[in-house]
Amino acid sequence: METKILLENGTNELEILEFTLDNNSYGINVAKIREIITYSAVTPVPNSHPSIEGIFMPRDVMITAIDLKNCLGRGTSEPKGLFIVTNFNKLDIAFHVENVLGIHRISWRDIIKPDATISTTEDSVSTGIIKKDNKLIIILDFEKIVTDINPETGLKISEISELGERKRSNVPILIAEDSPLLNKLIVDSLKKAGYDNLIHTENGQKAYDIICQCKEEGTLKDHVRVIITDIEMPEMDGHRLTKLVKSDEATADIPIVIFSSLVNDEMKKKGEALGANAQLSKPEIGNLVRIVDQLVDENHLDT
Repeated sequence: METKILLENGTNELEILEFTLDNNSYGINVAKIREIITYSAVTPVPNSHPSIEGIFMPRDVMITAIDLKNCLGRGTSEPKGLFIVTNFNKLDIAFHVENVLGIHRISWRDIIKPDATISTTEDSVSTGIIKKDNKLIIILDFEKIVTDINPETGLKISEISELGERKRSNVPILIAEDSPLLNKLIVDSLKKAGYDNLIHTENGQKAYDIICQCKEEGTLKDHVRVIITDIEMPEMDGHRLTKLVKSDEATADIPIVIFSSLVNDEMKKKGEALGANAQLSKPEIGNLVRIVDQLVDENHLDT
């Protein structure tokens, strides 16, 4: 089953693939999926994480297979079912699931954020829940699942130290990132890199509300000179935020950096069409700082 669904740019919509484990429904953003294939035997890797089933090479590309049932604490999967082959954070990973039910096109506004009664935001492997046909579908945080298995795939703040001695900057930067952990890591990284004037929000809508308020008050230059945004966020995604900012004469000249696990060749074309100034895959925190430095210098924002 190939997934080649393309959405119009900046509509604040996404496609969710619904799949099952133990008769429970879960979801993944179709933009992360390369293909869906029938389960096949894998080669076990010695001393690997318990959730890693092994490796296989369906098309001369080595792919790591992860037992998603094991990741969720529901036991071990039987040697049958399907592999959802994904690509995000520049990694090719296959997630072993039992069955695929279909694809739903929804708005980011329809996604319900899990509350503290389910799990703490730091520990949650769910980014949201959608209700479809009187059924709840839990959207899983696949980046967190992979990072929990191998922390080396996550952001590396140590990269900032490699940039050397840096001067402090008061350029106001607005950040939109829904993951509490990644939000904190991005803020910590930018502060370590010398950027002190940061406003961080949990989604594109909250970031856009700040932009609109500053525009009304005539204080945009005081509070928003650069925008860093994720793509996948509830209420308003990063592509919609980029479209709104770049289509408004009052804000069109504000540089926008899309910093997301979804940045690949296809997504880069979407971001470029919307007017994004730069696009980076999420592990590249050192490059994010370099890009912000470049935009600040090119646009003389530190004056």
